[in-house]
Amino acid sequence: MILHQLIDYETLRIIWWVLLGVLLIGFAIMDGFDLGAATLLPFVAKTDVERRVVINSVGPTWEGNQVWLILGGGAIFAAWPPLYAVSFSGFYLAMFAILFALILRPVGFKYRSKRDNPTWRNAWDWALFVGGAVPALIFGVAVGNVLQGVPFHFNSELRIFYDGTTLFELLNPFALLCGLVSVTMLVMHGAAWICLKTDGPVADRARAYGRIAAIATVVLFLLGGIVLWIGIDGFHITSTINAMGPSNPLAKTVVKAPGAWFENYSKYPLTALAPLLGLVGATVAFIFMSAKREISTLLASSLSIAGIIATVGLSMFPFILPSSVDANSSLTVWDSSSSHMTLFIMLVAAAIFVPIIIAYTSWVYHVMWGKVDEKAIREEHGHAY
Repeated sequence: MILHQLIDYETLRIIWWVLLGVLLIGFAIMDGFDLGAATLLPFVAKTDVERRVVINSVGPTWEGNQVWLILGGGAIFAAWPPLYAVSFSGFYLAMFAILFALILRPVGFKYRSKRDNPTWRNAWDWALFVGGAVPALIFGVAVGNVLQGVPFHFNSELRIFYDGTTLFELLNPFALLCGLVSVTMLVMHGAAWICLKTDGPVADRARAYGRIAAIATVVLFLLGGIVLWIGIDGFHITSTINAMGPSNPLAKTVVKAPGAWFENYSKYPLTALAPLLGLVGATVAFIFMSAKREISTLLASSLSIAGIIATVGLSMFPFILPSSVDANSSLTVWDSSSSHMTLFIMLVAAAIFVPIIIAYTSWVYHVMWGKVDEKAIREEHGHAY
């Protein structure tokens, strides 16, 4: 028996759909508190020392956290080539805005302390704010557009054509609502991290903003669900599905239908746990933040993030990128993956290297554990940040 046939094609596709979700959730949780802390930086820290405290709470680990973004992009490229082709080319301007903002982060971290000048440092503090808020917003906007369908189609030769025009068409009302959910969710998470890593006025301000963000996450997430139910059609496959067949996005018939994104909740009742986790996690984060239970708050906000992202994936399954201009061109788990052999080889590689990454990351956080000491930052003039 050929080794890769130990796991059938359908199972491999499901495994990689799950792994893609895990990688996206991992990025949102691990890098999310960096983005949230940067977004909160100008508001929770008033003095230069306080801002250095916040920056040093994420400074030693933010680069390592971006590994999850690289892993997610790599997984899309290798496991779902059509998804990579459409999303990274169609959302090119949005991706450029995200990359520009993310590039500001390392520059801000490295350059801020080079001059002891209030104007200089304040400018880089706002650059760090942009580096946190803009990606958080645009990631959510992208999800909102995916739920509505992306303007692309395949021709008879399976060549991909993106039919969108400008970046501004992506900034539609529902997509912006999803962007706000993303921002409040990550601000809540960032506030939980700042409370864990700092003391005094900085932690108190972060706690106040975090409680507001937690409430806003619950309200906006519920509002997004209502708008999706009432005003946005989902996608539904009406033809026979060949889960074991070769990838061919045009080998199916798809229609748009009201409420289609909610069908999985009636077919598979356990999927309702995902949105429930998103709502309960944010609510519990609010309660624990008020009670100053720092680790519990961070865990609750992490669960909320996992639930919110899982809600999108489970609602859309088996779709991963629907098309708004030609529903039959929509990409699904069954017709847009790499070959059986490729998925198996990637699974073996992931089974080897992902545990290594998790183990190394865990060790780094163990070494860096503890609160950032304001007194130590005052006394150590050669501090990195």
